Amino acid sequence: MTASIQPEPVAEPWLDVVRRKVGAMRFGSVQIVIHEGRVTQVESTEKTRLAEPAASNGSEAAKKR
Repeated sequence: MTASIQPEPVAEPWLDVVRRKVGAMRFGSVQIVIHEGRVTQVESTEKTRLAEPAASNGSEAAKKR
């Protein structure tokens, strides 16, 4: 059995950008824009999730129950 020699994958600069953006966010999306077969832009949108406030006896949510 002979071992096949695989060429080292070329590190693409945009791949590092994507990794950093994904690693820095908890919720959101990363979009890769391609033009003529090449990555030309990396966009990210981060979402901030807010916890729902607890309903108190005087709130509208509590009155509707």
